[in-house]
Amino acid sequence: MIAYLLAALLVMIVLALPIAIIMGLLGVLMDFQFSPINLKLAMGQVAWNSSQKFELLGVPLFILTGELFLRSGMARDLYACLRCWLSWLPGGVMHSNIGSCAVFAATSGSSVATAASIGTVALPEQKAHSYNERLFLGSLAAGGTLGILIPPSVNMIIYGVMSNTSIPQLYMAGLIPGALLTIAFMATIVLACLIKPSWSGEREHFTWPQRWASLRYLIPAMLLFVIIIGSIYSGTATVTEAAALGVAGAMLLAAWRRRLSFRVLRLALDGALRTTTMVMFIVIGAFFLNFVMVSLGLTSQITSLVTQTGLGPNETMLLIILMYIVLGCFMDALAMVIMTIPIIAPLVVELGYDPVWFGIIIVLVTEASLITPPVGINLYVIQSIREGGSIGDVILGSLPFALTIFCMILVLLAWPHLALYLPTLVYR
Repeated sequence: MIAYLLAALLVMIVLALPIAIIMGLLGVLMDFQFSPINLKLAMGQVAWNSSQKFELLGVPLFILTGELFLRSGMARDLYACLRCWLSWLPGGVMHSNIGSCAVFAATSGSSVATAASIGTVALPEQKAHSYNERLFLGSLAAGGTLGILIPPSVNMIIYGVMSNTSIPQLYMAGLIPGALLTIAFMATIVLACLIKPSWSGEREHFTWPQRWASLRYLIPAMLLFVIIIGSIYSGTATVTEAAALGVAGAMLLAAWRRRLSFRVLRLALDGALRTTTMVMFIVIGAFFLNFVMVSLGLTSQITSLVTQTGLGPNETMLLIILMYIVLGCFMDALAMVIMTIPIIAPLVVELGYDPVWFGIIIVLVTEASLITPPVGINLYVIQSIREGGSIGDVILGSLPFALTIFCMILVLLAWPHLALYLPTLVYR
């Protein structure tokens, strides 16, 4: 049964079918081939139950917050501010790419939105100041991945719903690894530019009065972060309510800066609707596939297969991470998480690992899959907003940052307290 599932999955991936369709068809094929009863009759009920979960309401709201931040021009202002403060480092504006992605991630929850938003603003700087094109593109693709690690994160909401893990604890756990990975990305740029000084491009110089004046552009992003995260940890709002506060805050900030118009609202709603529809189709398809797998006993078979290997907890965890790295090369990152978490999360808890810590590991592995070919979606996002050129340039530029993410995974394996310190301090 497992071999049949994997073979069907590979065939559909080769056929380049949408991932939501793949998971739905897999469920139907498994039902037709192995089930003594007609499980397809439950498809409507599964779709309803999976899409009515209250926590999932935060997904479109966080995406809409990021869209409002982008469409109102606040993302461009944010980039201008960080450009003033970070361009003195080896690598110049490439550090602004990473820093802007990190701050934008604190207002959105999507890696794709983060990469597209900052990429649109930053790409003209590459040719204007003669930066190494591959490294510049790689910094944008990699910086975009921070959108799902730094809270608020759509992927953490999905993981929390699928594994019954506290979403506020996941958000708290992502803060320190998110900050460390941001610094590690910048260190990667510095190291590359020290090895090849010509990659640094033309250095820009800003006076201290210019830098202090630019800080006013940082205020909207910081206010949104305080509104969203502060309301959660002060106990004022749930994650979903905090997402709604984020939308209201983004609209008020845009109005305060006289940038809230019907056109801005229309573009933001359109972008949020498209992204949310894609996510929810994947969620529904994955829930149906998981329903079929559980009904057929396939999940227990997979769990037994892993536990009977005789490997210890550490070896099993490395095997699981390796599995995700390989899957991430061929599957959509979000779909990979939704499809596997109901099977893997109980196994990880049984091995004695903390589900909050494992959630951060999953997010990091997902980040790596976003910038590894052939299905790394951030690679295609950056390529789509370029003016010509080969996607090979984006892939090669992203490889050093993918290695940085793998190093971060090893760091968290060695020191899990980096992720668990804040949740333990606040909640336990």
